[in-house]
Amino acid sequence: MFGNISAFVNGNMFAGLFGNDIFVRLSSEDRQELLEEKGASYLEPMKGKPMKEYVIIPKTWQNKPETIRLCLLRSLDSTGKLPPKKAKK
Repeated sequence: MFGNISAFVNGNMFAGLFGNDIFVRLSSEDRQELLEEKGASYLEPMKGKPMKEYVIIPKTWQNKPETIRLCLLRSLDSTGKLPPKKAKK
């Protein structure tokens, strides 16, 4: 996705890389909590067109692999509860 690496569960994207940034798809509660962290922002692959279900993890977390892992697990869990995407023909 976006020419980078992305991770999917049941056909739904839950995390990935955009340039040097890691992004995750979160529930609305978890998303709001993450957006309160300094350096977190909505994923905006095209200027002015944010993907509001996806949040970029703060760069300050680069030396906190356990924090990133927990965030990725939250993303996998909440996205895994979404209905599976149907295959395109």
